[in-house]
Amino acid sequence: MNAPLTPAVSAETLRAALAGLLDGLPPKQAAQAVERLIANYRGRTPTDAPVLRDRSDVAAYAAYRMPATFEAVCAALDALADAAPAGWSPDSHVDVGGGTGAATWAVSATWSSSVRPVTVLDWAEPALALGRELASANPLLRDAQWQRSRIGAALSLPSADLVTVSYVLGELTEADRGVVVAEAARAGQAVVIVEPGTPEGYARVLAARDQLIAAGLRIAAPCPHGAACPIVPGQDWCHFSARVSRSSLHRQVKGGSLPYEDEKFSYVAATRFDAEPVEARVVRRPQIRKGQVLLDLCTRDPGLARDTVTKRHGSLYRAARDAAWGDGWPPPSSPSGD
Repeated sequence: MNAPLTPAVSAETLRAALAGLLDGLPPKQAAQAVERLIANYRGRTPTDAPVLRDRSDVAAYAAYRMPATFEAVCAALDALADAAPAGWSPDSHVDVGGGTGAATWAVSATWSSSVRPVTVLDWAEPALALGRELASANPLLRDAQWQRSRIGAALSLPSADLVTVSYVLGELTEADRGVVVAEAARAGQAVVIVEPGTPEGYARVLAARDQLIAAGLRIAAPCPHGAACPIVPGQDWCHFSARVSRSSLHRQVKGGSLPYEDEKFSYVAATRFDAEPVEARVVRRPQIRKGQVLLDLCTRDPGLARDTVTKRHGSLYRAARDAAWGDGWPPPSSPSGD
């Protein structure tokens, strides 16, 4: 395997790039911008206008949301990488509604062995400007194209190996969502869509999943199958969690005291090439009890099931104790019957 051409991109790299971003911005102004952005992030006010209006909004957004978006998209991309053929990596990437570029950072962290053409599309010029500024700290993004584009009915995407649409659909009308997903499906060999891990975010992901399947793509993750989701909307929702380390800047903007937070997200990854989904996916936090681990799984059958793994299962039990919410099951090194 060839050695990476550049140093590995990580969450620490991104945090270092974000350091000092709020210098000179009054704390009250930053807090007000964050509160407004939280309301939009939760998807309660779909809009056809840019959410990020000026430098203050963008700086607050970058400090507040980029670390969490980065970790959530990394988790979705890791699942896609596991399902893709061995050695596959995207030779080109288009990020729809990419704002300040968190998803492009996640792609460069997941596949860091080569420089690829990257295009970021967003309708907020202040976000694009800050994205360009931050990208100067990431060797894999220094040649990225940051283009102003309306994300909606008139969207036209260039063909790409990978199209990402992260935390965007909640900002759009229902009609525009359909157009954006259809265009991503047309343009991308692989498509990854990420939304907040709320019932509303899951509903948007579920609708996008149906649309991607109808367009001829195969589901690669998180589902072990391309059949109807066994989780009933209104009763439960499929979502996962990513641990986000908080820098002092992050804690300042969000007003939190803990050194970490858990980002809840829903996602779907689909491909036009053959992919091999996991046999099952852990869809709830594993319950570790004395001598056993309870795993709630979405299975290839398809359906939902609970697997009880005990000490009698040997190495599989040890793997179950290390399993995390969102992992594939069984782990690649452990046969189902171990």
